[in-house]
Amino acid sequence: MSRLLAVPFGVVMAGAAAVGADARGLIAVTVAVLAVTAAVFLRVAATAAVLAVIGALAVSDPQPMLAAVSGVCAAAYLVLTHTTVTKPTAAGIAGFAAVGVLATTVPADIAWLPLLAPVAAVAVIGVALGPFLRAEDQPTGSGAAAATSGATTSE
Repeated sequence: MSRLLAVPFGVVMAGAAAVGADARGLIAVTVAVLAVTAAVFLRVAATAAVLAVIGALAVSDPQPMLAAVSGVCAAAYLVLTHTTVTKPTAAGIAGFAAVGVLATTVPADIAWLPLLAPVAAVAVIGVALGPFLRAEDQPTGSGAAAATSGATTSE
């Protein structure tokens, strides 16, 4: 059932990539639409559909909003094809789309700004993974509590 819900997202993903595409882009979009159809029966085709849309966007000069719509629909399409959408997944998709649109629409005339992007990406990943890394350092369970309090078991 989830795969059938994914099909409209796949069609919108391909349609957004088709707007303003040249002949090569339209060929890639056609491959994507065929792959979306095949993905109803074969999950691997969903990945091929998204890769075809990425190729269509790469060879054409898409508008930032259409590329963002295509990206959001691609993420939702893959998630619905393989599993179900949760609130954190939806928030992540929307957040990354908003950041992508903001990054492409805000004019930045600072020459060194692209050099800051990899550093910012590593910092964001570090902040996002911080709670998970700290959780491994702290002992858990009853044995750990006994070990930290200095208590020993008697036989």
